[in-house]
Amino acid sequence: MAGRQAVKAYLDLVSQACRAVLIFLKDNKIPHTMENIAIRKAQQKTPEFAKLNPMQKLPVLEDNGFVLTESDAILKYLATAYNVPDHWYPKLPEKRARVDEYTAWNHANMRTHISSIFLHEVLLPRMRQPANSEKLKTVLADLDGTLDKLENVFLKNQAFLCGDDISLADLLAVCELMQPLCSGRDILKDRPKLLSWRSRVQSALSDSFDEAHSVVYQIREKFTAKLSPCSNQATL
Repeated sequence: MAGRQAVKAYLDLVSQACRAVLIFLKDNKIPHTMENIAIRKAQQKTPEFAKLNPMQKLPVLEDNGFVLTESDAILKYLATAYNVPDHWYPKLPEKRARVDEYTAWNHANMRTHISSIFLHEVLLPRMRQPANSEKLKTVLADLDGTLDKLENVFLKNQAFLCGDDISLADLLAVCELMQPLCSGRDILKDRPKLLSWRSRVQSALSDSFDEAHSVVYQIREKFTAKLSPCSNQATL
């Protein structure tokens, strides 16, 4: 990496995908700077940011003039372009394909359900709009089936989703599963196997995990403080 400037990451840590990118940068000690783009202020919609990413979404990575969007692509680029341990995104085709298999599934399954829960439990109340309780019930039921697949199809009896060591699959998955904590909902509380996996991932990531998720903990504190004593909202 000699002669390379620090990469620049445009992030909002309320986003699970942005947290995954920051954790990867920190955990692998890749020189970087971070520019916070506040989604709540629609800063990703400004003309200036649209020049950087016409999709007007986060995260965005800028590396010596090379601009890349989409968290999956960013993480795989960093794992390939920088000297990081092979377990993140293995060179062996079969092992790499397992990581690709999960990341392809994650976006259309886990991301969809988790984002919908965040919308109904955090964003709509913050905008003083009524949440659709029936829709939320349906989303939670769908998520339950998705968690079954995470546990039985991907994790199985392994330590991590793609084998014996942490990979990009685990990083993306854990950041998704932390998102409902914003509303005090721990969706893994009745799933001891996935709870053990989450603990292993958190231990493997050390301080970078809690640093990136500090905003989640802050939102949770504010949210749960507003709950009445008789609320049946799941809490930690």
